[in-house]
Amino acid sequence: MGQRKGNGPAVRQAVEYDLVELVRLRALLFENLGGHFFSPASADDDWLDALAVVLKEQLTADAVRILVVDGDGDRDGDGDGDRGLAACGIATIEQRLPGPHLRNGRIGHVIGVVTDPSYRRRGHSRSIMRSLLDWFEEREVARVDLYASAEGEPLYRELGFTDHPDPALYWRP
Repeated sequence: MGQRKGNGPAVRQAVEYDLVELVRLRALLFENLGGHFFSPASADDDWLDALAVVLKEQLTADAVRILVVDGDGDRDGDGDGDRGLAACGIATIEQRLPGPHLRNGRIGHVIGVVTDPSYRRRGHSRSIMRSLLDWFEEREVARVDLYASAEGEPLYRELGFTDHPDPALYWRP
């Protein structure tokens, strides 16, 4: 379920063994986004430990899907043959109150899709996204939301994502 076959890289569900690589890729996502919101000057690396704990808890959660594509070589070039992960994608399903625009109240969120720079332009993000969209459809999600980077936006639009009608605001206590 949710694992694409045929064209494109092999996508699989992440397991506990992948945690170190998942944390590495998630940190890479924020490095690439930049700016004060995503990389505040006051931030330190303690969030990485918290991320590892939450990811471990979420690996088997029914409302979370963490998909990965394995690397195919020596990612860091040191000759030891470490493959690491080429890419990952994380999605959640939230149960909200049903309404006329959200019949069953289930909303999907793509939390982040990131590809290691040495594996980019090989279709990894596309394969992960298609698998996540299959997973959302299997669970009868009424809508899927995501925040797109400038680099990722063309892919998401090609997959059918469009501008959200609601303005996005946020508040931090």
